[in-house]
Amino acid sequence: MEVTCLLLLALIPLHCRGQGVYAPAQAQIVHAGQACVVKEDNISERVYTIRESDTLVLQCLVSGHPRPQVRWTKTAGSASDKFQETSVFNETLRIERIARTQGGRYYCKAENGVGVPAIKSIRVDVQYLDEPVLTVHQTVSDVRGNFYQEKTVFLRCTVSSNPPARFIWKRGSDTLSHSQDNGVDIYEPLYTQGETKVLKLKNLRPQDYASYTCQVSVRNVCGIPDKAITFRLTNTTAPPALKLSVNETLVVNPGENVTVRCLLTGGDPLPQLHWSHGPGPLPLGALAQGGTLSIPSVQARDSGYYNCTATNNVGNPAKKTVNLLVRSLKNATFQITPDVIKESENIQLGQDLKLSCHVDAVPQEKVTYQWFKNGKPARMSKRLLVTRNDPELPAITSSLELIDLHFSDYGTYLCVASFQGSPVPDLSIEVNISSETVPPTISVPKGRGVVTVREGSPAELQCEVRGKPRPPVLWSRVDKEAALLPSGLALEETPDGKLRLERVSRDMSGTYRCQTARYNGFNVRPREAQVQLTVHFPPEVEPSSQDVRQALGRPVLLRCSLLRGSPQRIASAVWRFKGQLLPPPPVVPAATEATDHADLRLDTLTRDSSGSYECSVSNDVGSATCLFQVSAKAYSPEFYFDTPNPTRSHKLSKNYSYVLQWTQREPDAVDPVLNYRLSIRQLNQHNAIVKAIPVRRVEKGQLLEYILTDLRVPHSYEIRLTPYTTFGAGDMASRIIHYTEPINSPNLSDNTCHFEDEKICGYTQDLTDNFDWTRQNALTQNPKRSPNTGPPTDISGTPEGYYMFIETSRPRELGDRARLVSPLYNASAKFYCVSFFYHMYGKHIGSLNLLVRSRNKGALDTHAWSLSGNKGNAWQQAHVPINPSGPFQIIFEGVRGSGYLGDIAIDDVTLKKGECPRRQMDPNKVVVMPGSRAARLPSPQLWTSVTIFLLALQR
Repeated sequence: MEVTCLLLLALIPLHCRGQGVYAPAQAQIVHAGQACVVKEDNISERVYTIRESDTLVLQCLVSGHPRPQVRWTKTAGSASDKFQETSVFNETLRIERIARTQGGRYYCKAENGVGVPAIKSIRVDVQYLDEPVLTVHQTVSDVRGNFYQEKTVFLRCTVSSNPPARFIWKRGSDTLSHSQDNGVDIYEPLYTQGETKVLKLKNLRPQDYASYTCQVSVRNVCGIPDKAITFRLTNTTAPPALKLSVNETLVVNPGENVTVRCLLTGGDPLPQLHWSHGPGPLPLGALAQGGTLSIPSVQARDSGYYNCTATNNVGNPAKKTVNLLVRSLKNATFQITPDVIKESENIQLGQDLKLSCHVDAVPQEKVTYQWFKNGKPARMSKRLLVTRNDPELPAITSSLELIDLHFSDYGTYLCVASFQGSPVPDLSIEVNISSETVPPTISVPKGRGVVTVREGSPAELQCEVRGKPRPPVLWSRVDKEAALLPSGLALEETPDGKLRLERVSRDMSGTYRCQTARYNGFNVRPREAQVQLTVHFPPEVEPSSQDVRQALGRPVLLRCSLLRGSPQRIASAVWRFKGQLLPPPPVVPAATEATDHADLRLDTLTRDSSGSYECSVSNDVGSATCLFQVSAKAYSPEFYFDTPNPTRSHKLSKNYSYVLQWTQREPDAVDPVLNYRLSIRQLNQHNAIVKAIPVRRVEKGQLLEYILTDLRVPHSYEIRLTPYTTFGAGDMASRIIHYTEPINSPNLSDNTCHFEDEKICGYTQDLTDNFDWTRQNALTQNPKRSPNTGPPTDISGTPEGYYMFIETSRPRELGDRARLVSPLYNASAKFYCVSFFYHMYGKHIGSLNLLVRSRNKGALDTHAWSLSGNKGNAWQQAHVPINPSGPFQIIFEGVRGSGYLGDIAIDDVTLKKGECPRRQMDPNKVVVMPGSRAARLPSPQLWTSVTIFLLALQR
C-alpha cells in the first residue's frame, strides 16, 4: 500500500498538506570539533571538555518554519554572568586554538518570529596544565633547652591546571610519602592561589640534601602529558641578596649618560637579574645587560622608579629600587593676592599685597627662587618679606609679601627659579604692579551668546576677559554630567579666551562655561560666563527603504516620518515616481500642522502605478530620503527544511528523488498565486530544467510539496522557485539540495546504506584498528592502483557509484585489520537480518568478518559471519541473521592477506527486522561485472514495481 501511494505521488507532483505548518524554533547543540568528552552531569547540564589550543566546533541544529535564525552568545563561567557583547550569527560556532579564558557557558538562540525563541546551552570546559613552579623556603628555630638550632625547609610546588592536578614528590627516583619517611610532611597550604603542594623537610638531615622533583598530572585527560620540575637542595642553598652601585635616589642632569649596577651578594643557585621601570617599559635606547642598566642621554621623561629584581626560587625575590630624577623646570605661574585677609579684591595703598611664584620642578624640593624689582634684586626689610611653602598655595612656592603697600612699591617684579650649580636653564615669570593692575572681568561678546553651526563645520566660542593682567580662560561643559570637551579634557585652557572646535558633531550641542583662572592673574573668586552651542544637522527619516506589497485595485498609503533633525521640523517634502517629480499631494486641513511626516496616497494600485517612489524631506539644513518599492508582486516562497527523509535513492538506476516542500509567505498580501515556476540546475552545470507547477488558492501556513525526480546520484542541485500572480512574477527563492543517505535511526533499523554520501550513513572508523576503510568510486580510483584486485565499479556498475574498500598495498602487513563501525541501534525486535554485497577478488585476499558489538554491559564483540580467500571478480550478496539482546552495533572487519593483491570491498548494506530469506544462492547472489558474457535477468524489484504501477492504473 505504501508503494502504491508513492507511485501516485510521483504521478501527481504537487499536493497540499493542510495548514499551520508554521512552527516555533527548536534547537539542539551538537559538537563536531576536537572534544575530549561530552557528558551529562548530575543536574542534566551538557559539558563539553576540550584541550586548550584545540579547535572548538559547536553546531546548533534547528527546526521550525520559517527557517530559524541562529545567534551564539557566551557567559564567562555561570548563568549569572553577563553576556558578552559580541555575538556570532551562524549555525556553526568555530573557535580556532581555544584559550582557557574562552571556557564557559555557550548559548544557542534560535528564533523565527513564531512563538518564543529556543535557547539551548552547553558548558565548555577547557583543560590545560601549565609548567609547575618550585620555590624553596627555610626557617631556623632556636630550641634553647637543648642548645641547638633546628632548620626546616619547605619546597612549595605550584601549578595552574584544569582539572585540578595531582602532585607526586620524589627524592631522586624515590617517591616520598608521610608513611615511609617521618622526616617529611606533604600538605596543601591554605589561602594560596592556584594549586599548591608543600614538601616539608623537618629538622634537616644529611640525606635530605638531594634532588627533589615535583611531578604534576591531570591523569592524561584530553591527552595532556604529565609535567615535572626538579630542584637540587644543598648545604649552600640560599636566597638572593643584592646591593646597588648608587644611592636609592639618583639626581642627574638632562643629557647625561646614566649607568646603574645591581650587584649580587648572595644566592645559591645563582640568581637571575631583571630590570623593570615603573610606570611603563624601560626607556627607548636603555640597555639592561645582566645587573647593569645603561640609559644614554637621559631626558626628563625618563624619570621614575627602576627596579632590579633577583630570583632563584629560594626564599623571596631580592629587590632594589632606584628613584631616578632628571632635573627639569617648567610651567612657571604667578598669583596676585590683593588682600591677605581677603576682605578686598582690589589693590589698595595701605593694604598688604602678596605675590606668589611657582614652578613645576624635578626634584621639586631642590628648586630655589629669587625675586627682582625693576631689574634689581629685591631687598628684604620689615615691609618686604619672602616666604616659602605658603599653606594656601602649591608645595615649594615662593611668596613676596609687601606690608602696608606704598606708592614706591609699584613696579615690575621678576621671579626666577633655578637649580644652583646645574646646567638646567633658569625659568622666570614677570608681574607688573601699578594703579592699573585690576582684577579680571569676563563676558560674552554681543551676539555671541548663542553660536549656531552646521554639523561638520568648525565653530569658535568666545569669552572676553578684561583686567590687568589678563588671566587664561578655562572652558568646561555645563549641561552634561562628567562630559568631556571635544579635546577629551574636562577643563581646557585658552590664552585668548577662544575655544576652537573642528568639525563639530551633534553631540557637541549644549552649554559651555568660560571662567578666569586663579593663576597668572588675581587670586580671587573666578569670574565666569556661558555660551550656548547649537549644531544643526540634516533630518533622519524612516523608513529609509520599504517594500510595499498590495493587491491590484487596492489603495496604498506611503508615509515618510521625521525621526530627528535640527531644526526638528519638515520645511519641505518632494515626491518622485521612477525619478519623475510628482505634483504636491492635496493638503488635508486637519493635518496642516503636522510637521513630522509627509504622506502620499494612491487610490488604486495598478501595473502602471507600481514602481519606485521617493520622498525627499528637508529641514533647511539638509535632506533625507524615504524609498518605497510599491508593487503587487508575490512574496518569495519559504522553503521547508524539516521534511523527514526527503531523499529517496534508486541505487541501480543511479537516480534519486527529492521531496521539496515550501509555504508561501504572506499569500493574502497580494493577488492569489496561480502557479510556480521551478528551475532545477545541477551544480557546476549551466543548463537548467524549468517546469510550471499550477496551484489552487494558497493559504497562509499551507505546506506545498513537489517531488523532484531523475536527479543523479550523488550530485547536488540549485533549486529556484518563483510564484506567479495576475501581476506577474513574484520574488524568487533559491536553495541547494544535496544527496544524503539517511543516517540509520537508533530505533528504525530498516535502511539501506549505499555509501553515496560522505557521512557514510553514520558509520565511523574504529580507532583501535591498524588502518581505515576508504570510500571511492571508479572516478576517484588511483590510476596506479594494483591490477587484478578490487572492483572496477560499485554494485550498480556506474562510474559515479561509491563503495567502501580496504587498500592492502604497502605499508599494510599480513594480519592488519580495518574496522568500519555502524551507529548504535536500539534492539526493538528479536531477530535482524544484515544484508550486504561484497567483492573479494585477488590472489592475496585475506578475510572479511561481520561482528556484532553488544552494548548491554560494556562493549562485547562477537563474530556473526566470516569469509576468506579469492571469490572472483564479481559482487556477491550475503544475508547474515543476528539476534542482539540489547543495543548493538555491526562491524565490518577487513583483514589483510599475504600480499598486496587483496583489496576487499562492500556496498549496499541493509539492516532489517526479522529473519533472513531462507532460500539463498550458493555461494551467494552474484552480480556479474560489466563486460562479462553472463546474462543478467531483470531484477524482481523491477517486476514488482511494474506490477504495482499497473494495479494503480486499473484502480
